[in-house]
Amino acid sequence: MKAPASASWKAPLKFRMPTAENLVPIRLDIEVDGQRYKDAFTWNPNDPDSEVVMFARRTVKDLKLAPGFIPQIVQSIQSQLADFRSYEGQDMYAGDKIVPIKLDLRVNHTVIRDQFLWDLNNFESDPEEFSRTLCKDLGIEDPEVGPAIAYAIREQLYEIAIQNVTSARENRISKKGRRGAEHFPPSKAGGAALDLIKLFSFRSSVVRKRKEWGYYKPTLDLLSNEDVDALEAKEERSGR
Repeated sequence: MKAPASASWKAPLKFRMPTAENLVPIRLDIEVDGQRYKDAFTWNPNDPDSEVVMFARRTVKDLKLAPGFIPQIVQSIQSQLADFRSYEGQDMYAGDKIVPIKLDLRVNHTVIRDQFLWDLNNFESDPEEFSRTLCKDLGIEDPEVGPAIAYAIREQLYEIAIQNVTSARENRISKKGRRGAEHFPPSKAGGAALDLIKLFSFRSSVVRKRKEWGYYKPTLDLLSNEDVDALEAKEERSGR
C-alpha cells in the first residue's frame, strides 16, 4: 500500500489541507434531554453558512431528534468552521515532509489498525480514494468503514497542517532572536506524528518496505454482536 506520488513544492504556502479537496473534518458529540447525537464528516469551508442550518434541520428531522439539537448542531459546526478559517491566509511551513498516519478504528463490527506514511507535498492526494483501495485490498465489505478511514486521515492531516502553521510562526520568531517553542507548543497530533517519525526518516518511501511490514502491516478484526454490545456499553459509561 502506498500513498499517492507527490508534486514537490518549495515556495511559501498559505494554509490549506494537503489534499486535492480542501475539506474541513467536523466532529459532533451533542446531548440534549437525554438524547445523544454523534457524527463525523467533512465540510466544504466555501459553502454558505445557510447550508449549516439546512443540514441541522434535515439531520434532526431524519433522525427524529429533539428540536433543541438544531441550534447545538449549528453552533458546533460553525465554531469548527471558524477555527479552520482562522488559519486561512497564514503561512504554512513548506519543505519535504512525509508524515505517519495511524488508524485505530471500530466501525460497527469491524476493527482496523494500520500505519502508513503520507506525503504532505502531494496536493492531489485523495483520502477517500486511498480508503476505498485499502478496503478493497483487505476485503472489507461494510460501506461505512471507508468513509471512517478517510475521515481519520483528514483529521490527522488537519492537525499536522495546523502544526505546520505553528512551525512557520516559530521560524519567524526565531529569526527575531526569540524562542518560538515557548510561545507555540505543538499540538497533540503533531507531537504524535513527530514521535513516529523518529522511527522513520523524512526521506522514507511511502511504500511499505519489506523490513517494515511487521510495523506497517494492517490488522483487521471482525467482532461478534456480544463484543460490540460490550464495547458500546463501555464507551457509553466512559462518555458520561
